[in-house]
Amino acid sequence: MLNRREVISHSVTVAGLLATAGLLPSQAHAAFNAAAFEAKTMAELVKQLGGSAPAESKSVTVTAPDIAENGAVVPIGVSSSLPGVKRLLLLVEKNPSVLSAMFDVTDAVEANFSTRVKMGQSSNVYAVAMMADGKVLFAGKEVKVTLGGCGG
Repeated sequence: MLNRREVISHSVTVAGLLATAGLLPSQAHAAFNAAAFEAKTMAELVKQLGGSAPAESKSVTVTAPDIAENGAVVPIGVSSSLPGVKRLLLLVEKNPSVLSAMFDVTDAVEANFSTRVKMGQSSNVYAVAMMADGKVLFAGKEVKVTLGGCGG
């Protein structure tokens, strides 16, 4: 019977062999664009990400409650029915950082995402679709917050 020390020793050996064979990732890197998260407006953000001037579109959808009782957890969805979407952004206009979420989309993925964001006050929320041809389309909705999520 193996004791705990022997099991851990064998596990480390197996993990090392798998990593050497290239079957385990050596490191995971998250893409982080500091300038994008420091942007204060939609136009500034889109410019930082290399897009053109944003235009409103009915093919981009933002789903959110009209009134959020707790700004600490506001459920929001972004989606687009258009082909060729390369990136979906979720923006909250009055948050300290306008960019709340960024989703990279491939042809194998449906451009439909849901998440929860923190909102300190009532604000406009935008779903922005960056297309493969460089166009930037958006849709917006006002969300009223009754209890602020950022210490309010």
